[in-house]
Amino acid sequence: MAIHLETEADTRAERISPALKAAGWGVVIGSKVRREVICPGRIQIGGKRANPLTCDYVLFYKGQKLATLEAKKASVSHREGVGQAKEYAQRLETRFAYASNGLEWREIDMVSGSERDFTSSFPTPQELWDRTFGTANEWRDRFGEVRFETDGGKWEPRYYQHNAINAALEAVAKGQERILLTLATGTGKTSIAFQIAWKLFGAKWNITGEPTRRPRILFLADRNILADQAFNSFSAFQSDAIARIEPDSIRKRGGVPRNASVFFTIFQTFMAGNGEPNFQGYEPDFFDFIIIDECHRGGAKDESEWRRILEYFEPATQLGLTATPKRKHNADTYSYFGEPVYTYALKDGIEDGFLTPFKVRQMASTIDEYVFTGDDEVLQGDVEIGDVFTEGDFNTRVVIAEREMARIREFMDQINPRQKSIVFCATQDHAALVRDLINEIKPFPDVNYCCRVTADDGKLGEQHLRDFQDNEKTIPTILTTSQKLSTGVDARNVRNIVLMRPVKSMIEFKQIVGRGTRVYDGKDFFTIYDFVKAYEHFQDPEWDGEPLEPVAPTPRPESPPAPLGDADDTGEEEGDDKEPTEKVVIKLPDGKVRKIQFIASTSYWFQGRPVSAQEFMEMLFGDLASLVESEDELREKWSNPETRAHFMTVLEEKGYDRDKLHDMKRLVDAADSDIFDVLAYVRFSLEPKTRHERADAARNVGLEEHAGAMRDFLDAVLSAYEREGSQELGIERLSPFLQIKFGTLGEAKAALGGDLKLIRDAFIGVQRHIYSR
Repeated sequence: MAIHLETEADTRAERISPALKAAGWGVVIGSKVRREVICPGRIQIGGKRANPLTCDYVLFYKGQKLATLEAKKASVSHREGVGQAKEYAQRLETRFAYASNGLEWREIDMVSGSERDFTSSFPTPQELWDRTFGTANEWRDRFGEVRFETDGGKWEPRYYQHNAINAALEAVAKGQERILLTLATGTGKTSIAFQIAWKLFGAKWNITGEPTRRPRILFLADRNILADQAFNSFSAFQSDAIARIEPDSIRKRGGVPRNASVFFTIFQTFMAGNGEPNFQGYEPDFFDFIIIDECHRGGAKDESEWRRILEYFEPATQLGLTATPKRKHNADTYSYFGEPVYTYALKDGIEDGFLTPFKVRQMASTIDEYVFTGDDEVLQGDVEIGDVFTEGDFNTRVVIAEREMARIREFMDQINPRQKSIVFCATQDHAALVRDLINEIKPFPDVNYCCRVTADDGKLGEQHLRDFQDNEKTIPTILTTSQKLSTGVDARNVRNIVLMRPVKSMIEFKQIVGRGTRVYDGKDFFTIYDFVKAYEHFQDPEWDGEPLEPVAPTPRPESPPAPLGDADDTGEEEGDDKEPTEKVVIKLPDGKVRKIQFIASTSYWFQGRPVSAQEFMEMLFGDLASLVESEDELREKWSNPETRAHFMTVLEEKGYDRDKLHDMKRLVDAADSDIFDVLAYVRFSLEPKTRHERADAARNVGLEEHAGAMRDFLDAVLSAYEREGSQELGIERLSPFLQIKFGTLGEAKAALGGDLKLIRDAFIGVQRHIYSR
């Protein structure tokens, strides 16, 4: 075949793949070549994806990714693929990147920065292995021999999960005793922990350094729900190899379980005991490897009594998992574990399409602050005229049920009441009040439409949470909580998060945002309804930026050990247990309640960060300037459904999806207008017209040349546009319109003159009249 006739697929099949095979790739035992979808791309409205990445060739050897290769067809310079190959190598953390057109090859060493062209044979797997690692390491080789547990092919590691697993195992192979992985909530830290444990187990790694026995591994969490989730996730281990350490089982057996390989428990259970803490039922060197989930909240804290557990098991290699990369608020965590061996941030997960983007509805009201004037009825407690209560006081010092109901009505009017939502409240009592008020106005009769899940709800609350997590169940639909659901709860179909209490720190804010980021079919975004100005955290320089250098922690003060209870603690966050017994309770008269007003504004996830609507519009103006030079050009592109679709695709790839542009209509006071009017207003300051005005103008002018059935058909098209907008004018809508109007395409052709091209031209032609002025 002549070179100029070759497609890229031909070049891969006839030139590149044979060259790789000749070098031993896919032939030598332990080597593998595959095409890899690196990421699906940022989620957009309608299930679309922006900027997906796929690497033509990824070269594996001994479980490690060593190189990426971008292919181009033979008639194109091999240099055209260099940029892509480098980007893929950076993502996959391979040492080498290659670009080739099957005739010439270019190699880039991503560590040394050296580059070269070559036409000789491609490097063998062992050559790239030796060049990547330099020195041999027996444990690295043994870990590579253990394949991932894929549950029969149902699970494949995402690129960042593969990176995290390999980074942790490389640290273990090098003898590092404290290891930290920092990955955003919802990115699969438990799956990563399982695969690490699986490989350690399969390789017979242990702290003796000799592969003579399988390791004993401990998974430590601070909440039962997290320990239970991990226990279920490790089900690929044989049932007698895993053990759940719980208070009841310790009491029944008269001690801690010992005859297993992987153990799961919470700090509270280990700290409790009869006389001495339960963790001392094991020798200090009993465990080889300890995984600490949400380590920033647990034993890594200098002031935490839970640190005693980690210090007691000091001989074990300890792996900390956290979703919080900042070190200003958790310096002791980073001081204990050291630099993370791998980091994957929230913004990376959203841009890659592994996490769901979000928007924030900022809800300000006329009762965000309350001053007691003596006009309102005091039901409980003492209050003086002039006393001022701000957001942090509500539901901790003062309770005004009418204020809470006003907020509830406001967000309930805005959400889809069938979508799963979590409401974060100030205290457990507040969570009960909000639950009851929601159920008073719920649109459906089920008694468990809204349920509370807090520490005091015990096993019943845990059952409500399990039902909420079950995506096959619709009840409960809304959960209220105070602290319990802020971390570690995997509920993929959460569509709304409502903040009715102040968020104390950036760490907590990120954790709460993480409740909604998990991906679910049909979930294009989730919404945060913010009544407490938590959105101000977005303005903090620490919002999902680079980790700061750790600040040396202050020495831990000497303090007596915490009392050793009976270990029935559910693991609820400190501060979420008991509340002040005396609160001021105030009742507002009906007249005041009716005067409560709310003002809402929206922020969007855009180009890796949240931006206000005003910022979004300013960026849209800048990008539109590069896309259209004149008003006439915009009208021309928007009037034709094919050029309009292409134009929308370009906008979506830049982050301006249809949903955000629809929201912009409210900002420019054009709720009943077209997206075209938003673009024309932003770019050229044109006064928006309503869809009704545009449709009527098209009827008056655009239908004059048509009569009978064709005129009626086009009038129906204009009516659909008037109701729904420009999405009704796409070419893909023509066939459904004809079938709705005439029954079948054959009948439509017969009624409209028998020529589909004529019908298509009329369909496009009327659109020119819609946007003519």
